Parts: sequence; structure tokens; C-alpha cells
Amino acid sequence: MRLSPSGKVPIDICHEQCQSPSSFMVRILIADDSTLVRRVLRSLLEQDADWQVCGEATDGSEVVQRAVETQPDLIVLDFQMPVMNGLEAAREIAKFAPEVPMLLCTAHLSPDLLGEARKVGIQGAVSKSRAGDIVKGIKALLRHELFFCQPA
Repeated sequence: MRLSPSGKVPIDICHEQCQSPSSFMVRILIADDSTLVRRVLRSLLEQDADWQVCGEATDGSEVVQRAVETQPDLIVLDFQMPVMNGLEAAREIAKFAPEVPMLLCTAHLSPDLLGEARKVGIQGAVSKSRAGDIVKGIKALLRHELFFCQPA
């Protein structure tokens, strides 16, 4: 039996939003302290008929809590957030959901940040300014591949 990327959802048992028994909705949790960025990310992600934003968080502590509540298949998170930054949040999430891929989406991409992201279990990192890379990054993570864009 094939499972969703998180390994939690059998493909033949689909969410209500699915149109056929052989497909499934990829549930994505987004975290950013900017309402505008969250709105843009939601709009971008929901252009894919197989992707559903299952929750939003405004800070690092909240994304940890939402990850427990919503059990997403993938998490897109910002680096600079109040209370707990994206790396700290990823470290906490990896403790209880190591199978859930995380994509760091930040305006502060640097070689040092990429190295730290890898150390805490983040599987990809992209610049917020490159919408195409965000989508490519999500697709790569869903194929269980790493996706780290190089800083400009």
C-alpha cells in the first residue's frame, strides 16, 4: 500500500476533498509572521489542485503547536519569526514528526543559514522572492529529495 509523503495517509483512503480514490490531498502548514506573506503563500500553494493549506501560524511556537494539531504532510516556515525562529521550531517539530519535510522560506538566505537549516533537519530552503523556487522546493520535498537554493 502506498502512503502520502508523511507516511500517515494511505493513498487509497483519501481526504473528503479528493476527487478519486487513487489521489490524496497534500496537507501543508505555513508559518510566517506576516499576514501578507501567509496570504500570498496560501494563494500560490492552492493553485495546485492536490495541495491544501491545513493551517497557518504566526510565530515559531505556534507552528510547533499547529504541527501537532494538524499533522501536515509538509511544513513551509519562515526563518525570522517572533517567540521562536524557524530553525528552533524545526528542531522541536523534528522531535515528534521527523518524517514531515520542512521547507525554509526566507528573505535571509545565506550559506551559514543553509548549514544550520540542514543541521536541524530542514530538507530545503528557498528565497521568499522566488515563487517558482517555492513550488519547485515543495515538489522536491514531496519526492523525498533535498532542495537548497544558493544565496544570491
